Amino acid sequence: MRHVIALDVGGTGMKAALVGVGPAPSGKTPPALLYEARRPTGREHGPEAVVETILGFAAELRDLGAARFGAPAEAAGVAVPGIVDETSGTAVYAANLGWRDVPLRALLSERLGGVPVALGHDVRTGGLAEGRIGAGRDAGRFLFVPLGTGIAGAIGIGGRIEAGAHGSAGEIGHIVVRPGGRTCGCGQRGCLETLASAAAVGRDWAAACGDPRASAADAAKAVASGDERALAVWRDAVEALADGLVTGLTLLDPEMVIIGGGLAEAGDTLFTPLREAVRRRVTFQPLPSIVPAALGDAAGCLGAGLLARDLLSTEVTA
Repeated sequence: MRHVIALDVGGTGMKAALVGVGPAPSGKTPPALLYEARRPTGREHGPEAVVETILGFAAELRDLGAARFGAPAEAAGVAVPGIVDETSGTAVYAANLGWRDVPLRALLSERLGGVPVALGHDVRTGGLAEGRIGAGRDAGRFLFVPLGTGIAGAIGIGGRIEAGAHGSAGEIGHIVVRPGGRTCGCGQRGCLETLASAAAVGRDWAAACGDPRASAADAAKAVASGDERALAVWRDAVEALADGLVTGLTLLDPEMVIIGGGLAEAGDTLFTPLREAVRRRVTFQPLPSIVPAALGDAAGCLGAGLLARDLLSTEVTA
């Protein structure tokens, strides 16, 4: 069985898979997941340990694939957080992993015996999967916005994800929606992710209800039960999110906005007021459909598999 390795590296854990490749590899068909595994990054041991964990995990997957399917993986794709130079294959910076300027593509290719390797940004890679095989598969232009610890975005255009001139396109979480508001990790005040990320909602609900362990999921449950304190927290987050999204759709004119991440798991508790809040704000702008992501936390790993399959498709057609 022809296959590739897919790795999705997060702040604390990694998801990995062996992904099947058909006789004529194509990024337009859903990948077959032949094997899946998870592992902690070991970031508490420092950035060099994280890199070695990634390389070792990939090598184990290569060996497992060779044993099970009679041949090693033909390519690999890896998605990582932070600033990523996809052209040079460098993981430039990731605050939660502590690394700088890691030539991850070259290191992985060397560890895997010279196979081609694609390196991608985690959110853009997840957006690639949502665009090709998930919620946006029929959309020519979309904006993918996962709401998790922070908020980022992926701009989908004609089956590809726009990285920008410097690899920073889509950073919608750092649109200032409340000037002079909370301090953001980026140094600005009032950024969208300080108000509408799952982490922000969880923090605000914990303060409102007096339980320091309370999360965004707890806030959503309280909203559904009609708790006035939760409704106030939720309303503030939805209004801020709508402001950020309207800025994004004014600039990009997408036909679809795909919302993912932990906050999207609230379902209609989020989407009903969010759609209405966006509708109230638009004037001349065409109103896009606002839909939940379809792939959940598998999006990054599936996207990494698509990046790897694209390498094979390029080799076939080159």
